[in-house]
Amino acid sequence: MHELSIVSSIVDSVTETLAAYPGARVKEVRLRVGALASVIEDSLQFCYEIATRDTPLDGSALVVKVLPVRMHCDKCAEDVEIASLQSFRCPRCGEPLTDMRQGRELEIDSIEIDQVEENV
Repeated sequence: MHELSIVSSIVDSVTETLAAYPGARVKEVRLRVGALASVIEDSLQFCYEIATRDTPLDGSALVVKVLPVRMHCDKCAEDVEIASLQSFRCPRCGEPLTDMRQGRELEIDSIEIDQVEENV
């Protein structure tokens, strides 16, 4: 289950970012995951709950946005979203597609935090 190592890296990265915000609490971590990233969202969610226990991310939500596969069609001269992962052909003209523009991403999109105000 490589999702656990992915989530561990996310927790490490977010924890490192939180160092600049003392006392802040993480509410949400938002990911952008391409449809071809070979990641199972349910496994990510399960691993996230385990990996965030007793960390500054404990109790936060993992929000995953799955991105469709977009490829460039030379014949149509534009980017197109493929209809199925079973066929990498242009949905407009039927030409085979080889120039992928989106679909393999696995990145932190944003982090939502609550700032804890310190007493002066």
